[in-house]
Amino acid sequence: MFTSNLRRATVTNVLKGFHLKIATPTNVRAFSVYGARKSSEGSEVSKGLFGPGAKPGTVPTDYEQATGLERAELLSKLEGKEYFDLDPLPVPHFGTKKDPIFVKSLYNTRIIGCTGFPADSHDPLWLVIDRNHEIDRCPECGCVFKMDYLGGPETEAHHH
Repeated sequence: MFTSNLRRATVTNVLKGFHLKIATPTNVRAFSVYGARKSSEGSEVSKGLFGPGAKPGTVPTDYEQATGLERAELLSKLEGKEYFDLDPLPVPHFGTKKDPIFVKSLYNTRIIGCTGFPADSHDPLWLVIDRNHEIDRCPECGCVFKMDYLGGPETEAHHH
């Protein structure tokens, strides 16, 4: 009984002090204290990320309006290449420290699924292959993987 009276008194006092305020420039705090920043527009990173756009009075094609990864994928398909490599990682042998399975990546880490050697020897185990590791090993079968880093400053600068 005492706690319910105390709770009721506390809620009543809180509600008495509650007033609906409308946001005005004097009582709104800026979301950011930093000035406006430009993205990588105009840099080597952004070249090719934006299409030419449609001519006035026309409906743009996918090529003209696509940007970013969608544009990169579209341009690769026009060249007859696949931008996102969805094929399984070839594992011609059991990876060891002296002869690891190399995993190509444009980024510092890549997630792969190991199914053992020969393929499908065990259920897929997802591993994070890291550029900074000497090797990465599957905990189930012991197969060794090593990153073959293909990226450079232009791929690292695109991350947020």
